Amino acid sequence: MKIRLSPQRCDAQLHLAQEGDTLFINEEPFDFSQIPEGATLPCHAIQSEWIVSDVLRENGELCLTLLLPHGASAPDETLSPATIITQDGEVPLPPFDAIEETPNVEH
Repeated sequence: MKIRLSPQRCDAQLHLAQEGDTLFINEEPFDFSQIPEGATLPCHAIQSEWIVSDVLRENGELCLTLLLPHGASAPDETLSPATIITQDGEVPLPPFDAIEETPNVEH
């Protein structure tokens, strides 16, 4: 799958996994195996707040856009994310928020 991400400030968390043509969004399965080459499944036909585009299959690959929730201090890689090309298994996402380093305090 080719997944584009649309960043949005939100406290909700997103977890993705893929198994074949099925995308698991926060453990809810979305099976896109019935979309043939060159066809499009309209966004409004999919009951998910996370999927914000039509889903289409081109050159054998499913393509879609998902909301990417992020915290108030999200890093640049989250605010301007690269397109993800997925494989079966957990789908890595950019960090939700910047990781604040704790100063090394010596006593």
